[in-house]
Amino acid sequence: MQSAAMHRHHRTATPLEARGFTLIEVMVTVVIVSILAAVAIPQYRDYVTRGRIPDATSALSSKQVQLEQYYQDNRTYVSAPPCSSDTATSKFFDFTCSSSTATAYVLTATGKSSMTGFTYTVNQAGAKATTAAPTGWTLSTTCWVVKKDGSC
Repeated sequence: MQSAAMHRHHRTATPLEARGFTLIEVMVTVVIVSILAAVAIPQYRDYVTRGRIPDATSALSSKQVQLEQYYQDNRTYVSAPPCSSDTATSKFFDFTCSSSTATAYVLTATGKSSMTGFTYTVNQAGAKATTAAPTGWTLSTTCWVVKKDGSC
Protein backbone atom coordinates (compact mmCIF):
# COMPACT_ATOMS: atom_id res chain seq x y z
CA MET A 1 0.00 0.00 0.00
CA GLN A 2 2.82 2.39 0.71
CA SER A 3 4.29 1.74 -2.66
CA ALA A 4 1.10 2.85 -4.46
CA ALA A 5 0.88 6.07 -2.40
CA MET A 6 4.54 6.88 -3.05
CA HIS A 7 4.05 6.22 -6.73
CA ARG A 8 1.32 8.89 -6.88
CA HIS A 9 3.61 11.54 -5.38
CA HIS A 10 6.62 10.82 -7.60
CA ARG A 11 5.11 11.20 -11.01
CA THR A 12 7.23 12.60 -13.81
CA ALA A 13 6.08 15.79 -15.57
CA THR A 14 4.41 15.36 -18.91
CA PRO A 15 4.90 17.96 -21.65
CA LEU A 16 1.54 19.56 -20.77
CA GLU A 17 2.66 20.16 -17.20
CA ALA A 18 6.11 21.55 -18.09
CA ARG A 19 6.85 24.96 -16.61
CA GLY A 20 8.78 27.93 -18.12
CA PHE A 21 8.81 29.89 -21.38
CA THR A 22 9.68 28.76 -24.84
CA LEU A 23 12.33 30.58 -26.84
CA ILE A 24 9.64 31.95 -29.17
CA GLU A 25 7.69 33.46 -26.25
CA VAL A 26 10.82 35.15 -24.91
CA MET A 27 11.74 36.49 -28.37
CA VAL A 28 8.23 37.90 -28.91
CA THR A 29 8.43 39.62 -25.52
CA VAL A 30 11.84 41.12 -26.35
CA VAL A 31 10.53 42.40 -29.70
CA ILE A 32 7.49 44.03 -28.07
CA VAL A 33 9.61 45.70 -25.39
CA SER A 34 12.07 46.92 -28.06
CA ILE A 35 9.28 48.48 -30.12
CA LEU A 36 7.85 50.22 -27.05
CA ALA A 37 11.29 51.51 -26.09
CA ALA A 38 11.96 52.77 -29.63
CA VAL A 39 8.83 54.92 -29.40
CA ALA A 40 8.94 55.89 -25.72
CA ILE A 41 12.58 56.94 -25.27
CA PRO A 42 12.62 59.66 -27.98
CA GLN A 43 9.26 60.95 -26.75
CA TYR A 44 10.61 61.14 -23.20
CA ARG A 45 13.74 63.02 -24.37
CA ASP A 46 11.58 65.56 -26.20
CA TYR A 47 9.40 65.93 -23.11
CA VAL A 48 12.45 66.63 -20.92
CA THR A 49 13.81 69.12 -23.46
CA ARG A 50 10.48 70.96 -23.64
CA GLY A 51 10.50 71.11 -19.85
CA ARG A 52 13.86 72.90 -19.83
CA ILE A 53 12.95 75.61 -22.36
CA PRO A 54 10.98 77.72 -19.83
CA ASP A 55 14.25 78.07 -17.94
CA ALA A 56 15.43 80.31 -20.79
CA THR A 57 12.19 82.07 -21.63
CA SER A 58 11.30 82.99 -18.06
CA ALA A 59 14.80 84.32 -17.33
CA LEU A 60 14.77 86.37 -20.55
CA SER A 61 11.39 87.84 -19.59
CA SER A 62 12.64 88.66 -16.11
CA LYS A 63 15.82 90.29 -17.42
CA GLN A 64 13.76 92.25 -19.96
CA VAL A 65 11.60 93.69 -17.17
CA GLN A 66 14.72 94.59 -15.17
CA LEU A 67 16.22 96.33 -18.21
CA GLU A 68 13.04 98.34 -18.75
CA GLN A 69 13.02 99.36 -15.09
CA TYR A 70 16.66 100.44 -15.39
CA TYR A 71 15.82 102.43 -18.54
CA GLN A 72 12.94 104.18 -16.75
CA ASP A 73 15.32 105.30 -14.02
CA ASN A 74 18.37 106.16 -16.18
CA ARG A 75 17.08 106.79 -19.73
CA THR A 76 19.72 104.39 -21.09
CA TYR A 77 20.39 100.66 -21.29
CA VAL A 78 24.18 101.16 -21.19
CA SER A 79 25.76 99.59 -18.09
CA ALA A 80 22.45 98.09 -16.95
CA PRO A 81 23.17 95.25 -14.46
CA PRO A 82 20.68 92.85 -16.11
CA CYS A 83 22.70 93.26 -19.31
CA SER A 84 25.82 91.68 -17.84
CA SER A 85 26.85 88.14 -18.82
CA ASP A 86 25.14 85.51 -16.65
CA THR A 87 26.38 81.92 -16.67
CA ALA A 88 25.29 80.95 -13.16
CA THR A 89 21.53 81.54 -13.03
CA SER A 90 20.63 78.53 -15.15
CA LYS A 91 22.00 75.01 -15.43
CA PHE A 92 20.95 74.82 -19.09
CA PHE A 93 21.35 78.35 -20.51
CA ASP A 94 23.87 81.20 -20.50
CA PHE A 95 22.51 84.75 -20.77
CA THR A 96 24.21 87.62 -22.55
CA CYS A 97 23.26 91.08 -23.65
CA SER A 98 24.58 92.27 -26.99
CA SER A 99 24.10 95.43 -28.97
CA SER A 100 23.47 97.40 -25.80
CA THR A 101 23.19 101.09 -26.62
CA ALA A 102 21.38 103.96 -24.96
CA THR A 103 18.11 102.96 -26.66
CA ALA A 104 18.49 99.33 -27.74
CA TYR A 105 19.56 95.88 -26.55
CA VAL A 106 19.33 92.22 -27.50
CA LEU A 107 19.12 89.68 -24.68
CA THR A 108 20.22 86.18 -25.63
CA ALA A 109 19.81 82.79 -23.95
CA THR A 110 22.26 80.24 -25.37
CA GLY A 111 21.80 76.58 -24.53
CA LYS A 112 24.49 74.60 -22.77
CA SER A 113 24.78 71.03 -21.51
CA SER A 114 21.82 69.01 -22.82
CA MET A 115 20.26 72.18 -24.31
CA THR A 116 23.18 72.95 -26.61
CA GLY A 117 21.92 74.21 -29.95
CA PHE A 118 19.09 76.38 -28.64
CA THR A 119 19.32 80.18 -28.82
CA TYR A 120 16.50 82.50 -27.83
CA THR A 121 16.52 86.31 -28.09
CA VAL A 122 14.41 89.30 -27.14
CA ASN A 123 15.05 92.99 -27.82
CA GLN A 124 13.93 96.36 -26.43
CA ALA A 125 10.81 96.29 -28.61
CA GLY A 126 9.78 92.93 -27.12
CA ALA A 127 10.46 91.07 -30.36
CA LYS A 128 11.14 87.42 -29.49
CA ALA A 129 12.98 84.98 -31.75
CA THR A 130 14.38 81.48 -31.79
CA THR A 131 17.58 81.98 -33.75
CA ALA A 132 19.06 78.50 -33.34
CA ALA A 133 17.68 75.07 -32.53
CA PRO A 134 18.90 71.48 -32.83
CA THR A 135 18.25 69.45 -35.96
CA GLY A 136 14.58 68.61 -36.29
CA TRP A 137 13.37 71.75 -34.53
CA THR A 138 11.76 74.66 -36.39
CA LEU A 139 13.13 78.19 -36.01
CA SER A 140 11.01 81.31 -35.64
CA THR A 141 11.73 85.01 -36.07
CA THR A 142 8.54 85.98 -34.22
CA CYS A 143 8.43 83.82 -31.07
CA TRP A 144 10.22 81.43 -28.71
CA VAL A 145 9.74 77.92 -30.08
CA VAL A 146 8.80 75.40 -27.38
CA LYS A 147 8.04 72.32 -29.52
CA LYS A 148 9.73 70.64 -32.47
CA ASP A 149 6.92 71.60 -34.82
CA GLY A 150 7.60 75.31 -34.26
CA SER A 151 4.80 75.92 -31.75
CA CYS A 152 5.29 79.00 -29.62
